[in-house]
Amino acid sequence: MPPWLPLCVAALLLTTFLLPCSSEPDADKSALLDFLAAVGHSNSRINWPTTPLACGGGGGWTGVTCSADGSHVVALHLPGLGLSGRIPARTLGRLAALQVLSLRANNLSGPLPADLLALPNLTGLHLQRNALAGPLPAHLFGTTTTTTLQTLDLSFNGFSGALLPAAAALSNLTHLVALNLSNNSLSGRVPDLRLPQLRFLNLSNNHFDGPIPDSLLRFPDAAFAGNNLTRPPLSPPLSPSPSSATGTPTTTESSGHARTPRLGEAAILAIAVGGCALLFAVAAVLLITFCATRDTTTASSNNIVVSKAAGGGKGKESPESKAVIIGGGRAGDGNRMVFFEGASLAFDLEDLLRASAEVLGKGAFGTAYRAVLEDATTVVVKRLKDVSAGRRDFEQQMELVGRIRHDNVVELRAYYYSKDEKLLVYDYYSSGSISNMLHGKRGEDRMPLDWQTRVKIALGAARGIAHIHTENNGKFVHGNIKASNVFINKHQYGCISDLGLAALMNPITGRSRTLGYCAPEVTDTRKASQCADVYSFGVFILELLTGKSPVQITGGGNEVVHLVRWVQSVVREEWTAEVFDSELLRYPNIEEEMVEMLQIAMACVSRTPERRPKIPDVVRMIEEVRRSDTGTRPSTEASTPAVEAQNRAESSSPAPY
Repeated sequence: MPPWLPLCVAALLLTTFLLPCSSEPDADKSALLDFLAAVGHSNSRINWPTTPLACGGGGGWTGVTCSADGSHVVALHLPGLGLSGRIPARTLGRLAALQVLSLRANNLSGPLPADLLALPNLTGLHLQRNALAGPLPAHLFGTTTTTTLQTLDLSFNGFSGALLPAAAALSNLTHLVALNLSNNSLSGRVPDLRLPQLRFLNLSNNHFDGPIPDSLLRFPDAAFAGNNLTRPPLSPPLSPSPSSATGTPTTTESSGHARTPRLGEAAILAIAVGGCALLFAVAAVLLITFCATRDTTTASSNNIVVSKAAGGGKGKESPESKAVIIGGGRAGDGNRMVFFEGASLAFDLEDLLRASAEVLGKGAFGTAYRAVLEDATTVVVKRLKDVSAGRRDFEQQMELVGRIRHDNVVELRAYYYSKDEKLLVYDYYSSGSISNMLHGKRGEDRMPLDWQTRVKIALGAARGIAHIHTENNGKFVHGNIKASNVFINKHQYGCISDLGLAALMNPITGRSRTLGYCAPEVTDTRKASQCADVYSFGVFILELLTGKSPVQITGGGNEVVHLVRWVQSVVREEWTAEVFDSELLRYPNIEEEMVEMLQIAMACVSRTPERRPKIPDVVRMIEEVRRSDTGTRPSTEASTPAVEAQNRAESSSPAPY
């Protein structure tokens, strides 16, 4: 036997075992790359050409979801990424296992490719807000697709012609739950679609005419608005002789009973009123069902306008100063969602309403939710309450905030204003706020914040506030600095959120909910100053140093202990080492730095605003704290002030906090 034969056999076996471990849907990847090569795009978020693994490492390809074993692509979400041109045939139609396809809010044009509509496992097709055109083909879907498709949204496109040729194909979609063909140019009669599972229908703003078919009478008038469609009367007309009036909604198709004699006028009036009430009840149930269903689509007409955010203060033009406005309702009504950072149309108000949401917490000015959108993007949606500012002041403030771009400032991605709802959209930070890290559950699995991390958090937050104070000609104020509004960015430095909201809120509500952070001179949170921001930041540094909340309720709720006063009393009694968080006592050689940080905090919380340092000076002082660490400090824990304080804690500690 040749000496090289065992090596070849071993190599062959090794290859056989390794191949399944690195399974990738090569055929599907090829189809996706062919699609991307054929359509125009200039969005850097699409990482397909530069990322080798579609289903694995580093998050895989943008918008691509694979099966559990990585053998097939099962979902493709590419909303609002600037795709243009025709959807090429023999590309996406090769994704045999595809279940959900979302290409909405792009600039795709031309007809629908036949192979795309014949995908055998497709359950959701979202192509709304493009420039697709042409008639809907008679053979709209393949025979297998008719048993799987649940959501079809072709709204806000340019489809034209009659719907009747496609009626047979549509009627075969027996599992269809949502159908949205609104805002196209479809014409002619509406076919009699007998779809037993259909719960949401929108045919509004087309060119349909004639009567609404019996099978669709259960849907509200809003589903047919903007056409020339008519409903049959709710009750049969009065006649001297018995009539066999047909087509009334109150008569069931399966009824085989003989007709009753003609009713009196009072009875007919009662039936008509009851029928109207029933119709409104059905409409209400449909609306509730729609709002609770993630994969259904919007029933309202949306106006998309690109505008430049109103400038406030001087500064050079930048792409960040532009806003994309996505509206719901009539043009000009102002109830529109405004997106910052270029022309991103990744989601709209209806997507937020459909997204799975988790309450993150309730703060001074509203409730924050974690929302996961259709394309798997996770954002934070803040629902404001007690807003006292009018629309103009609100929008001007948001446009100022939306222009701010800094590594240590949480960017405002979008906002929505209406009479009854004010929403803000931010990036999501998975590690949570600093308040949660400091004051959350301290179980065995909790990772404590070490000293270096706390210094970086303070330094990053200070840099963010310093940048905020340079905005609007150096007059911008944050107004709500606290630990729950500070997060950790990708470089592990602190970044500040919720800026500029205090000026819009009810001052009484803001004051009552920010006790412990407000500077003593602040009586109206809408008129807070940069000096007051420095005071609040000083309280935040004290939180990092002590691990304690800014306000503590003791004595069965009868006594309120303020962190600032407690620290001042401890320092005054020369018990400085007792101030620091017990979790920091495990780290050697940091006592001098902690004392220096404490001195910075005490300067910030001076009762006299003029004696507080400016925030750029605070940044410089914190930077000096880290530079002063030369490595020559004592390395023996036994003689450190922190350890001595821990040993004395039980016998002679200062007043409890």
